Amino acid sequence: MSQLPSLSQLRDPNAFLRRHLGPDAAEQQAMLDSLGLGSRVELIEQTVPPGIRLNRALDLPPALDEEAALAKLRGYAEQNQVWTSLIGMGYHGTLTPAVIVRNVLENPGWYTAYTPYQPEIAQGRLEALLNFQQLTIDLTGLELANASLLDEATAAAEAMALAKRVAKSKSNLFFVDENCHPQTISVVQTRAEGFGFELIVDTVDNLKQHQVFGALLQYPDTHGEIHDLRPLIDHLHAQQALACVATDLLSLLLLTPPGELGADVVFGSSQRFGVPMGYGGPHAAFFASRDEYKRAIPGRIIGVSKDARGNTALRMALQTREQHIRREKANSNICTAQVLLANIASFYAVYHGPEGLKRIAQRVHRLTCILAAGLERKGITRVNRHFFDTLTLEVGGTQTAIIESARAAQINLRILGRGQLGLSLDEACDETTVVKLFDVFLGADHGLRIEDLDAEVLPGGIPEGLARSSPYLRHPVFSAHHSETEMLRYLKQLENKDLALNQSMIPLG
Repeated sequence: MSQLPSLSQLRDPNAFLRRHLGPDAAEQQAMLDSLGLGSRVELIEQTVPPGIRLNRALDLPPALDEEAALAKLRGYAEQNQVWTSLIGMGYHGTLTPAVIVRNVLENPGWYTAYTPYQPEIAQGRLEALLNFQQLTIDLTGLELANASLLDEATAAAEAMALAKRVAKSKSNLFFVDENCHPQTISVVQTRAEGFGFELIVDTVDNLKQHQVFGALLQYPDTHGEIHDLRPLIDHLHAQQALACVATDLLSLLLLTPPGELGADVVFGSSQRFGVPMGYGGPHAAFFASRDEYKRAIPGRIIGVSKDARGNTALRMALQTREQHIRREKANSNICTAQVLLANIASFYAVYHGPEGLKRIAQRVHRLTCILAAGLERKGITRVNRHFFDTLTLEVGGTQTAIIESARAAQINLRILGRGQLGLSLDEACDETTVVKLFDVFLGADHGLRIEDLDAEVLPGGIPEGLARSSPYLRHPVFSAHHSETEMLRYLKQLENKDLALNQSMIPLG
């Protein structure tokens, strides 16, 4: 009987590399032979300058095999404590439909596809992105949308840049409402410096004191208040400036769209349309504008065209605006953006449809109304008069105790100055969440019952003059795939129109 190899001899230190790098030893040697080289070391010696070559061994622990590495990483991940995050500020809990998780988010047919420069191998993705654009157009009330940007904050900077490109005002000053999300303000400040724009962050009450080329407003604002923006927008238009409005996509199912208020550019995050928070990203921004600005808009735009046989086909439109053609003269340096996340958001809208989305928005708002009414009855003052899903609460000297109570309940609240706390409810919240919040703010003996509060006629948080009346999502695609099987088949149908790395190597241009 032949002797078995020892364990050290059986250990395969290159197993991971062999699984994840395509060329095997024979193929590598064939490539070296074609170059007239004898080894990879010789290749490095001829290509990497000696001055930057590392001439010592790396000081690393012994390599782990794939299973051991996964186990170690899993151990790190299990140390996380997953709390309920109600901080808001553009980041919200959401329920990703299982059919989308399995067939898009975890499917290499979707997540390995590249930018659809070649429409012949990208009709599936292009249709999903066209749906995303239609979703954005319908909910914002504007005429044109792109196929996503990187996130809400960078979309704000892109809106500022667009305003400067197209505004007839000769001013170099851009106004930012101090009640925009703080991370948005920070990014806009950084980008304004690079562009050479003057920037002022102030209360909107002082907007009329300045001559500007544009202004950034938030609707609802970062503290949850809902303002009628029409007077401010009319003032901006009177001085030939643009109104750029950051908004919440779910709120627009119940609120008058910013486009109907006169906004020129509307943007925000599509994260709460089925995209997990994921420790802060990535999430796709949406971006809409008036049709007259179509040659100034950043990012991809998907258009409907005809193929060589006269059949309807989709492609990226107006590409001469973009970085891959105009280089440093492009409207924006946005490249691939967030196509996978935009697709998830569009599929979320397709799966739920207009009625399903409205029901989600109404439920979030109803829970917020119940919470607001209960807290108000127990003496807690609400700072924002109007709201969709966000409350800013005056808690005075009890702030520290409430924060500790929230932490004990594993709930993250937004901590504000001056004895105030903020919170935002979302699709993942339910009656249990509201009861926990009553306990956190009032103590366990508050005596409030959800059933009693829900049975009463509670005032809504949306101003009467800003309740949505216009229809949305009337295209048949948003009414055709509401069962899991129908949605599964639709996703597969689109996937089959694409070429991704799960089928073959793909061109990058």
